[in-house]
Amino acid sequence: MIAPKVSDIVGIVNKIAPPSLAEEWDNVGLMVGDPAVPVARIMVALDGTSDTLAAAISAECQLLLTHHPFIFRPLKRISAADPTGNLVLKAAASGLAVISLHTNFDIADGGMNDLLAGRLGIANGQPLRITASEELVKLAVFVPSGHEEGVREALFRFGGGIGAYADCSFQSAGTGTFKPLEGAHPFLGRIGKREYVEESRIEVLVHKRDLSAALAALLKAHPYEEPAFDLYPLLNKGASRGLGRIGDLAEETTVAAFADKARECLGLAGVRFVGDGGRRVKRVALCGGSGMALLRDAQRQGADILVTGDVKYHEARDAEALGIAVLDAGHFGSEVIMVEEVAGRLRAELASRRFEAEVVPFKGERDPFVWR
Repeated sequence: MIAPKVSDIVGIVNKIAPPSLAEEWDNVGLMVGDPAVPVARIMVALDGTSDTLAAAISAECQLLLTHHPFIFRPLKRISAADPTGNLVLKAAASGLAVISLHTNFDIADGGMNDLLAGRLGIANGQPLRITASEELVKLAVFVPSGHEEGVREALFRFGGGIGAYADCSFQSAGTGTFKPLEGAHPFLGRIGKREYVEESRIEVLVHKRDLSAALAALLKAHPYEEPAFDLYPLLNKGASRGLGRIGDLAEETTVAAFADKARECLGLAGVRFVGDGGRRVKRVALCGGSGMALLRDAQRQGADILVTGDVKYHEARDAEALGIAVLDAGHFGSEVIMVEEVAGRLRAELASRRFEAEVVPFKGERDPFVWR
């Protein structure tokens, strides 16, 4: 077991929430720090506040992972007189690296909105607004007979999925030819002599974002010094990703009863809702944080209620006019659930790579709004 570097944690975070999923206006990834620094302790938090930073430094962490971007708006200067600049200077002076995963985690499978859907008992959640479809590449590689399985297994780490099926590939047989030249170190054959080898062509679908890693794994697993492979860009797309979720409750309930359940399962001091408390609720749309921009998406897709935070007065009036209920669980309350979950996933990913680092969820965060 070895200590990971900051760059290794960036790689793990990018697997949990690929940066390609983030909205264009967002800022995700490594905010502050040296990628080459070893990491023995990591703190996970919702916000990168002065309290969070102080806790991470006090706990002798080398890395802080936040949901909300540590640096969100472009900085023209880094000054201690500016709240963000002051935090950046403190982090840098303490050797604390900061990584943020924001809308990429909101959109990712198993991310923020799937966590919220799970807490609320919503089954079969689908994206409320599609923002991207995964680009696919067909990778075809030629492998000598008897070595197919090792190459196939290497590629299945980065693709091979079709809908609800995994480990999908196609294999066909043929004869390959090659003549090793001076300086080559052939796995089969002799220098200067043309060889005829029984080979298999293996085809696998790979996510475009994982193509570089897939090719590296292919070269490592393939017995040939210089394996032959083809790459085909495809018009057909992979899984769709997007903001929010929409799905159904196991049993119909009322707006008021659903609000009570949400308050309890999210551990909130209180919630507020728009609409008739006796209205029946079955189909639920949601977006953790601030999601009222998805109100019309929710209404068009037949949602009875939209669960989100940061609901403004005129947005509430819009919901009334559209005939859809809204549950305001608060920005903090609908997202702080990510802390324990991300900490657990980090531990699992570190262990799978044989890295040794302690992951500490920050338990001192609080909602800036006080409920009475």
